[in-house]
Amino acid sequence: MQATSYTYDPETRGGSVLLDDGTPVEFDAAAFDAGGLLLLRPGQRVRIEVEGEGAALRITLVTLQTF
Repeated sequence: MQATSYTYDPETRGGSVLLDDGTPVEFDAAAFDAGGLLLLRPGQRVRIEVEGEGAALRITLVTLQTF
């Protein structure tokens, strides 16, 4: 799944992304670390992997989208 980076806190390594429909979804340090990234800037396109649905949706991986 693709999304757009919305917020990122380098101290906690957590933040949020916006899904293509505009829905914000938060991610934690574990999801950020799983993607092997060093930092994330707002507006970057990212690839995410998720578990669950609706209110239980949880991001398990965040990495940069490559074409």
